[in-house]
Amino acid sequence: MPESPHPFQTLIPGFIMDAVESQGFRCDCRTLALNSYENRVYQVGIEEGHPLIAKFYRPGRWSDEQIVEEHRFCFELAEHELPVVAPWTNAAGESLFRHDGFRFALYPRQGGHAPEFDNLDNLLILGRMLGRIHLIGAVQPFASRPTLDSRSFGHASVELIREHFIPEEYRASYTAVTDQLLEAVDGILAEAGPIRYLRSHGDCHSGNILWRDNAPHFVDFDDARMAPAVQDLWMMLSGDRQRRIAQLEVLLEGYNEFFDFNPAELRLVEALRALRMLHYSAWLANRWEDPIFPATFPWFNTVRYWGEHILDLREQLAALGEPPLELE
Repeated sequence: MPESPHPFQTLIPGFIMDAVESQGFRCDCRTLALNSYENRVYQVGIEEGHPLIAKFYRPGRWSDEQIVEEHRFCFELAEHELPVVAPWTNAAGESLFRHDGFRFALYPRQGGHAPEFDNLDNLLILGRMLGRIHLIGAVQPFASRPTLDSRSFGHASVELIREHFIPEEYRASYTAVTDQLLEAVDGILAEAGPIRYLRSHGDCHSGNILWRDNAPHFVDFDDARMAPAVQDLWMMLSGDRQRRIAQLEVLLEGYNEFFDFNPAELRLVEALRALRMLHYSAWLANRWEDPIFPATFPWFNTVRYWGEHILDLREQLAALGEPPLELE
């Protein structure tokens, strides 16, 4: 029996333009696929106007309420003049649309390049912007979007890999290291004390920040969720310990101008990194039936990959036992 096509394979240029034109625009027949795997994102040329970015949501991932809640968070930030790229709304104030079984949103095109996290001046500016974002994010919680926790990101990820993906020759090693890793992560989260969870970007890496005119523009809030403030900060730190401390001090100098950072959250950094590592492998596994994933990540699910992944997890287990970063 031939394999059934993946739903995203129906997103041919004609379909994409029909969806965009259903909202009153006239396309000029130029469509360009942008780097996106969880969803599908295209730049679409518009007659007598600037190109738009059309984002088609992966079926079944988020509910309508969760997508709309993400959009409303972006609108709230934009109303406070924060540099986020919020969705376009029609005359009725709607931002989530449907076309022939797909849900999609439209965004203005925002130019820019990835920020240089090694540049301390950039980190100061990023810290200020994130402090302002979290000041708004702390006003009220998400009602529908999830919380970053070890159950969904860690335990569920490991269960999926153990049951369906890990090669038999690595099963014992993977089980041993992930058992220890999850025990350590759960212990750190339990010992951290009362940590405030707030509405966060959730996936604040360099690919989701566009730098232009000496300012950042935050894009793709698709992973927005309730999380500790440090979730939006730790991915900007790199290098050896002293370098990361220097970066952190500048980042928090700007951040604390607008929102008070709880230093106790620094104990969570390596635990959050561990959860991200586990979740990333499970994300690839969950999406493996999408043809773009084997084509883009051909190294995944090979014997070599799992051997290296287990080594990385062992290194991360050791990192969990090291003292957290401390501010001078």
